[in-house]
Amino acid sequence: MSAPQDQTTATPDEPAARDSLARSSALMASGTLVSRLLGFGRSVVQGAAIGTTTQIGAQTFDVANKAPNLFYMLLAGGVLNAVLVPQIVRALKAPDGGKEYVDRLVTLALVIMAVATVAVTLAAPLVVHAYATTFPPEWLTLTAAMAFWCLPQVFFYGLYTVLGQVLNAKGSFGPFMWAPVLNNVVAIAGLVVFMVMVPNAGELRADQWEPWMIALLAGTATLGIVAQALVLFWPLRRAGFHYRPRWGFRGFGLRSAGRVAGWTFAAVVVGQLVFFFTTNTSNNAGQELTKAGIDGATGASYTYAYLLFMLPHSLVAVSLVTALFTRISTAAAVGNVAAVRRDFSSGARTVTVTGALATAGFVALGPALGSAMFAGGRPIGQVLVAMSLGLVPFSVNYLVSRVFYAYEDAKTPFVVATVNAVVTALGNLVCWLAVPAQWTVVGVGVTMSVANVIAGVVGLVLLRRRLNHLDGHGIDGYLLLRTGVRVLVITVVAGGIGFAGTWFVGPVDGRLPNIAVVLVGGVVVLAVFVAFSRVMRVRELEDLVAPLLRRLPLPGRR
Repeated sequence: MSAPQDQTTATPDEPAARDSLARSSALMASGTLVSRLLGFGRSVVQGAAIGTTTQIGAQTFDVANKAPNLFYMLLAGGVLNAVLVPQIVRALKAPDGGKEYVDRLVTLALVIMAVATVAVTLAAPLVVHAYATTFPPEWLTLTAAMAFWCLPQVFFYGLYTVLGQVLNAKGSFGPFMWAPVLNNVVAIAGLVVFMVMVPNAGELRADQWEPWMIALLAGTATLGIVAQALVLFWPLRRAGFHYRPRWGFRGFGLRSAGRVAGWTFAAVVVGQLVFFFTTNTSNNAGQELTKAGIDGATGASYTYAYLLFMLPHSLVAVSLVTALFTRISTAAAVGNVAAVRRDFSSGARTVTVTGALATAGFVALGPALGSAMFAGGRPIGQVLVAMSLGLVPFSVNYLVSRVFYAYEDAKTPFVVATVNAVVTALGNLVCWLAVPAQWTVVGVGVTMSVANVIAGVVGLVLLRRRLNHLDGHGIDGYLLLRTGVRVLVITVVAGGIGFAGTWFVGPVDGRLPNIAVVLVGGVVVLAVFVAFSRVMRVRELEDLVAPLLRRLPLPGRR
């Protein structure tokens, strides 16, 4: 593929644009942080309500409540995220501001989601069997009953994504990231009520769960997703968007959207097929540990570790890339390749540095962090350490895919996703066949990291071919590479010092002592990371927070 030619167009004032991007990212990150903290609180309450990761209620509800999210991603999640913003940005140039086009695009998306939701809900027993093939029959029956209440979440996940992406395309980023706060509040309230009414749920056998218990536990989880979606109608109306269903989809330029959607759907299918394997590998290990009465990582441990893994990615990478995606899509639409390179380089270097800081902290403090947050959480922390080694390429590749989507190219991300899936499948097979059950899920985490590293390298190589080089116009084309090498050194030093400290202290019992280890160790890792960043002239972390610090009402500042 030939490299595009630079178009010399006026670019916004760089400091002002950077400050605006920092403010938008901070608004989204604050919503994500509050939501994630509530999410961890929800996990703690859930553990108290239905038992630890090796108990029946926890494992069956984990599969039932995870299934709608996974099926939503399979059916439309990646498609909507790839299609909506670039299409809406281009539609805004129409005489009517793109209203008719957007109405038809939204209508088509919601109809597909509604049909898909009805289909997967009716097929609940088949759905749970696909994700938990090794569960005993009585466990599968309980999981299917929970899934009947959980699977309607698929439509409301879709509604939330559609409305949120319309807001993002219009430059309103906060509501999309703050809406999950309401979801977690509703879900926590439901869990508290359940815990009061069923105080011994963690001790129940599968056949002792009554229909009203299932409805209360799973129904309130779904009610939270409903609230998360419907609350977005209010900011949409304030932004001037009044949705009106429009039918008839021919002749309105939806073919390009369909082409992008087709490749994106294929990429998601490949990923989810492998995730079936990952889920079953983890659940099989959990079942073996439950039978043997051995403590170790299970499928639920993987879920909790993944929540922690996604926290820095969501706080920085998702927030930053969501704001950049609109800018990159706008630049791509007018052929301003230099602006695309500049925004990609800046974003990639920022997520590299922040992701590396999180990696250093997770490697040093993972087991203590798991024990501090969850009862019997040391295996969760071990899985987190394994996952975290691939955090930086995972976040960078997230931005890489958005650049391709901005050019309405979903075929290349499909190639990258296929590479990731093949590596993951091979690693999971090794874990299933050759790794003891106590360490199987940790091995799955290592596989995830290896796959992310390989896929990340492939994605960057293909993007460089697409854009000719990866840094902004007039900047040394190896700036991103040099930053990456320096950050790798800093991460090894900071993570190594933190790990040595926790190794010297040794494992401690109890939640409060582990919290103390995490707090003290976290300060040490952060201080070392910041100090070495200054010595090695890595300024991205400082550039990210400086515009926000300037806005704080500090003493003596007017």
